[in-house]
This record gives sequence, structure tokens and C-alpha cells, in this order.
Amino acid sequence: MTKPSETTEDLLVPIFFMGKRYDVPPSLTIQKALEYAGYQHIRGCGCRGGVCGACGTVFRIPDSYKLQVGLACQTVVQPGMHLMIMPYYPGNRSSFDIEEMNGTGGEVASLYPEIFKCIGCNACSQGCPMDIDVMHYMAQAIRGDIAGVAETSFDCIMCGLCASRCPAEEVQFNIAILARRLNARHIIRRAEHLEERVKEINNGKFEIPLRDLMSKSKEGLKELYKSRETEPQMSEDDWKPADARYV
Repeated sequence: MTKPSETTEDLLVPIFFMGKRYDVPPSLTIQKALEYAGYQHIRGCGCRGGVCGACGTVFRIPDSYKLQVGLACQTVVQPGMHLMIMPYYPGNRSSFDIEEMNGTGGEVASLYPEIFKCIGCNACSQGCPMDIDVMHYMAQAIRGDIAGVAETSFDCIMCGLCASRCPAEEVQFNIAILARRLNARHIIRRAEHLEERVKEINNGKFEIPLRDLMSKSKEGLKELYKSRETEPQMSEDDWKPADARYV
């Protein structure tokens, strides 16, 4: 409970953005704290949910030489924090036509030969706000394991913070997205049921039901939604972990 003697100013903490001090509530994320301070986010705002990677932030806290990284929409401010948002990292991005490629490790190496400059320092992994083992998927890229890179880097949000810390000046996030695209186009098995459904759509199987749906009024859509077929409601025992049902 707030003490009667405390004022609004007493509840604020100082942060430093681009060298200027701002006093903000301590419960806010960096993004919300900057809005509280009067900034309007034109760039670097993104999804606000920790998914898009548009608000990569580098910061340092008092009495520490260590630079830390995070997403401005997820990281809560700390007293005395010095910070800078880096919404875009100007990393090397090679041009390619995914349809003309075969999904081999040699293709990645030819487009990004700097992968062989990796010294295994792990700075990229330490700088990843998604806790991805970036150094591991770079080792997979060096070995030509495209499917491995695609799997290990699956949660990459393209924020570029890994590349910002790399002494070998690699662009890990661009290498990762290339591997995921190659894997999806040339390596993993195509879903046969998906191709069948696409053929059905192209042949007009759903044209009449779709037009009927589009012709309904708002109230008609509500009634259709209420009468839809649903799965049986789960009991408390159904959603408990199996080993918890017999405790």
C-alpha cells in the first residue's frame, strides 16, 4: 500500500534514453515507459507482443560494464538504466531465387561465405532475446545441415541483436531465414492433403458455401456461429497431466 507521505514523484525511477533522463513508473516496459515520457513510436513499435523483433534494445544498468539486450515491449525498466532501441540492423542480405535453388548447404555457403569466420565465441546466443542457441545453428550451417538450422532457428524473430554482437560480422538471422525457406521449399515432404485441398478450392468445391456465407446478415452469422459443432467440454481430470491424476 502506498504510504500517505509518498508522492507520484517518489514512485518513479530514472532511465536514460539517448543520454537524456526521464522519470517513469517502475512497472512499465521500456516501450511503455518511453510513451509515458512523451515519445510516439513511429518505427520500432511492431507487434508489442514479443513476436516481431522490431524493438530490439541494448541497455546497461548502473555499476555494471556489461551490455544487455532485450525487446522493448517485454523488458521492464530498471532504475538508472541507459538504453537505446535498435529497430533495424543493417546486415548483409544476399539476393536469391528460392525456386532456382536445391536446398543444399553449399548454396548457403556461397551466399554467406562469412559463416566460416565464426570463432565460436557464443556472443550471438548470449544476445538472443528468444534464448535460441544461435552458435549451434551457425555450426549446423557450416556443416551444411539446412534442416538442422531451420529447426534450431525456428523461434528467430529477426531482431538482429545476434549480429550486432558478432565479432566475425556475420548475419545469423538472415542465414537462418534462408535455411528455413530452403527447408520448406526443397527438403521437407510436401503435405499431400494440402495439395488435394488446393485442387478442391481451384475446382470450385467451396464456391457455393462461401457465397452463401457472404450473403448472410450479421445476425445470421451470429446464429450460425452459435449452432456450430463443438468439441465436448473437458473435465478437470481431462486437462490434468497424466501423472497428476493418481496423486
